[in-house]
Amino acid sequence: MKDAIRWIDNHMPASEDKNLPIMALHEVAKARYFHSSFPQYSVTPLARLDGMANYLGLGGLYVKDESFRFGLNAFKVLGGSFAMARYIAHQMDKHVAEMTYDYLTSKELEEEFGHATFFTATDGNHGRGVAWAAHKLGQKAVVHMPKGSSQARFENIAKEGAKVTIEEVNYDECVRMAAAEAAETHHGVVVQDTAWEGYEEIPTWIMQGYGTMACEAGEQLRQIGVNRPTHVFVQAGVGSLAGAVVGYFTNLFPNDPPKFVVMEAQAADCLYQGAKAGDGSPRIVDGELKTIMAGLACGEPNIISWDILRNHVSAFVSCPDWVSARGMRMLGVPVKGDPTVISGESGAVGMGLIAAIMETDEYKDLRDYLGLDRFSQVLLFSTEGNTDPMKFRKVLWDGEYPTV
Repeated sequence: MKDAIRWIDNHMPASEDKNLPIMALHEVAKARYFHSSFPQYSVTPLARLDGMANYLGLGGLYVKDESFRFGLNAFKVLGGSFAMARYIAHQMDKHVAEMTYDYLTSKELEEEFGHATFFTATDGNHGRGVAWAAHKLGQKAVVHMPKGSSQARFENIAKEGAKVTIEEVNYDECVRMAAAEAAETHHGVVVQDTAWEGYEEIPTWIMQGYGTMACEAGEQLRQIGVNRPTHVFVQAGVGSLAGAVVGYFTNLFPNDPPKFVVMEAQAADCLYQGAKAGDGSPRIVDGELKTIMAGLACGEPNIISWDILRNHVSAFVSCPDWVSARGMRMLGVPVKGDPTVISGESGAVGMGLIAAIMETDEYKDLRDYLGLDRFSQVLLFSTEGNTDPMKFRKVLWDGEYPTV
């Protein structure tokens, strides 16, 4: 018997919404300008799945494919790189608009600023992005990975020249380890996409960096005649990506925002637990957080993102691993005529969830609550490609995590 998808409607009391301006359009434009200065920058594809939309009974289904991002197979580099630029700009009392790729890699910057060491904890993609950006910009990186991390992801980080370790603790403990080491290091900086009391500025910059992806997706939808998505599904670990996406599209459509659905791995569903409690306070999930969705295996929410999500999300959904595995298979072997999207374990959960909601009446209550029908225009984010080749084969070739 497969585990059931769990969901809760958002009935939390609203806060004063003080963090929504973080994702204002002019703030995201700064990040987009910075990223576009990189020679490796290009807009990642928006896969239009007309055949799948028709099969599922939707008006349109669109998947932002981040497997093409900077050649790194995941979106995470957007956050870490922009946070580095903002940090260096702050240290030098300059505007971030001056922090172009050419300037950050110049002899002039090396002489004026020198070197910093950027510390982070990661399940793979964020650490690789931080390591890559540090390497490209002539800085240093130290990366700690939690117990059970993939060897392939470890090697990808090491290739970027970072000092990387796999520790015998979970992700949240690795975050604390990185913070402690940074505090003891000259020019040591924590670049972490979660926030806690007293550590809020850099996570804010990371979220704004993620806004580049949301901004591109909004533009791409308009280019194909979809002025506004009716529904946006976005996955969450600590919730930084979810807060960035929800914040950006709420600012883009202030009078008529899409319905937002936040999805988590069931083993690490801290946002769902917070929404279920219903009092507006965040909740923590601890333990090993064992899930196929390694990038979502985070039990302590980003408090900045949580504030945005509690005010604007329609439903929080806790997804068993089979949901992601199903999504990987559906995107990898699409309906005839649709483009193939190679999506990893943390990237495909949206596809698996929308299929589960639309294909059977088991989740009809959620379908009805969200108003999903043949007029709905649904946006998903495939946040990573094939970042763990052995796991990817086991799911697609061997049928690991079946749906029955």
